[in-house]
Amino acid sequence: MKEIRFHGRGGQGAVVASELLADAAMRDGNYSQSFPTFGAERRGAPLMAFTRIDAKPIRVRSQIYEPDYVIVLDASLSKSQDITSGLTHDGALVVNSPLSPQKIKDSGIAARGRIYSIDASSIATRHIGSAIPNTVILGAFSAATKEVQLRSLFEAVKSRFSEAVAERNVQAMQEAYNSVRT
Repeated sequence: MKEIRFHGRGGQGAVVASELLADAAMRDGNYSQSFPTFGAERRGAPLMAFTRIDAKPIRVRSQIYEPDYVIVLDASLSKSQDITSGLTHDGALVVNSPLSPQKIKDSGIAARGRIYSIDASSIATRHIGSAIPNTVILGAFSAATKEVQLRSLFEAVKSRFSEAVAERNVQAMQEAYNSVRT
């Protein structure tokens, strides 16, 4: 089983990203589950969302404490939270940041695991018209981990959003897939 934890702020689409990832995993023929956890439910408040992916039915219903992957929609959260808490040593961190993975590591954000970065907010602004990085970072996640096929993410997005909105998101995801930094 692969376990993914998302760190974001209200309004960045972390919950939607978790749901889209679970949808894409099912389209790939896997079982999946997605669920959020909230503190104060308001725009800008820190939150976490979780996704599990497995080839077998998933019976676990708890929060994810030792993720294989951590997806960070807002790197500033590292100042108030240990975003890599529990990350397996062979796990990976996918961060929305204009910084290179080495600069992220040097800044102290990541203590372990492989690091991938993508300036998802800039890509989202360019393609979608707003800095909501959720679908963009999923494109980077697909390229970095190969846990879900990009085509399946496209299908999940197209089933969730209107045609025009979906197409802009697909273009942004494709750019992120092609330009994630390792």
